[in-house]
Amino acid sequence: MLEKITRREEYDLFAAWLAVSLSFAIIKLAPYGVLGPVQPVNPATALFYLVLALLTAGIGLVAHELAHKFAAIKYGFWAEFRKNNFMLLIAVALAALVGFVFAAPGATVIYGTRPDGRTLTREENGKISAAGPVTNLLLCIPFAVLVIIAGPYPLLFQIGIFGLQINAMIAAFNMLPISILDGNKVLSWNLPVFVLLLAVSFIVLVGSFYYIL
Repeated sequence: MLEKITRREEYDLFAAWLAVSLSFAIIKLAPYGVLGPVQPVNPATALFYLVLALLTAGIGLVAHELAHKFAAIKYGFWAEFRKNNFMLLIAVALAALVGFVFAAPGATVIYGTRPDGRTLTREENGKISAAGPVTNLLLCIPFAVLVIIAGPYPLLFQIGIFGLQINAMIAAFNMLPISILDGNKVLSWNLPVFVLLLAVSFIVLVGSFYYIL
């Protein structure tokens, strides 16, 4: 399946991966942005948080978008991720200024007509949309395992809890029934599936923050 990722798509995914990861690394270093109190940060700490974000937020984003792509291909439709340079800039700028990440780096564009002329149905569109949040929820499992087995290893705990929170956050945000978000398309297709995915996403998200209180 990876051979179906085009060269341009590779570039767009890489750019989004870096920008989103940088945004989350920034808020770990400066939770209130440069407009709030900022503690001195050494290069080693900055590098650690960047790598942490690349392995958690970055991978969560890429997996989410590729899930949409491959689900669309499964139904016979072509799809490609396209980055949005303006939104990538906004994500980094908001993180740096006020410590808030609005991660909408682009979208997987689905070409809604197959070679045989058949168009995308509401059910197919709903299932393709659900694939992204479902993938993030599945990614929560190995990160949750890291949290559980971390024990005396704080590094494993940091990787696990950050990966758990970020993937739950991506799933919950995308399941909101707003505009072009996944939740709106899932809701149009199947109300019980929408309620289930929305509930699980927010339960995991709230539970992940409760765990560290």
